Amino acid sequence: MDRQAVILFDGVCNLCNSSVQFVIKHDKRNYFSFAALQSNFGQELLKKHHLNPQDFDSFVLYENKKVYLKSSAALLVTRKLRFPLPLLYALLIIPVFLRNLVYKLIAKNRYKWFGKKESCMIPSPELKDRFIA
Repeated sequence: MDRQAVILFDGVCNLCNSSVQFVIKHDKRNYFSFAALQSNFGQELLKKHHLNPQDFDSFVLYENKKVYLKSSAALLVTRKLRFPLPLLYALLIIPVFLRNLVYKLIAKNRYKWFGKKESCMIPSPELKDRFIA
């Protein structure tokens, strides 16, 4: 688990998979690696940080040996993306309970609104090294 920055995401969620593709497209320095919450790596990391390994509603950023969750994780990711996306980082001034209310509404309805895959996405050969099993 010595990767510098790993994004854990719900591997069967269409919205989550689209978000990963968005990050890949705008992460020109290849700063982020990715793992499904359901993967062995994802499960180990959740357990190591005393998080519920069955909670697939959370977007998790593991960076510099710290774990960030939900809206905080998403906004911290924007710092490392191509301009103008880092400007979104300023939204951290909104209290976390308000940001996470919106986050929880979307997370709760993500399968209904965006759909769900039968299994976790398989990265293309050119992206395979950025994904952790």
